[in-house]
Amino acid sequence: MTFKRCFPPVVDAHTRVLILGSLPGEVSLAHGQYYAHKQNKFFHLVGDIIEQDLVAMDYPTRLNTLLENHIGLWDVVQEAQRTGSLDSRIRNHASNDLNVLIETLPNLVAIAFNGGTAEKIGMRALGETADRYRIVRLPSSSPAYAVVSYQAKLAGWRVLREYLAA
Repeated sequence: MTFKRCFPPVVDAHTRVLILGSLPGEVSLAHGQYYAHKQNKFFHLVGDIIEQDLVAMDYPTRLNTLLENHIGLWDVVQEAQRTGSLDSRIRNHASNDLNVLIETLPNLVAIAFNGGTAEKIGMRALGETADRYRIVRLPSSSPAYAVVSYQAKLAGWRVLREYLAA
């Protein structure tokens, strides 16, 4: 089992909402892109929230559009051993230093976790810093979390809208 590593954060000084996943899956790692698996609904969900067709955009444009809409992106796991893409298979992980990143985000108001594993690891990494922000647990956008319909996931993700308005 080899170590898998996360990608750099996608943030800027205008980021109001930071969405944190766990660790990129195999397809994402192979493409060097967040949420590259065609069945992952991340870009569909965020696109519906900001009313832009992120799925139709090329990857750099997607990331720029996230930033233009004050949305940042990163993962809670810096590196870990994992066979396959399931969060349940993450072993021997090292967490990202979320607090160091957050200190560079003066407009941050909410931290959203894309799924339960991201929340569990992320809340531990944040510690008391979590008390300074709105914390949102989002239904996972992963295809492995298919028991929840897209519409139900979208209902959970819509809460982010209130934090995006300046």
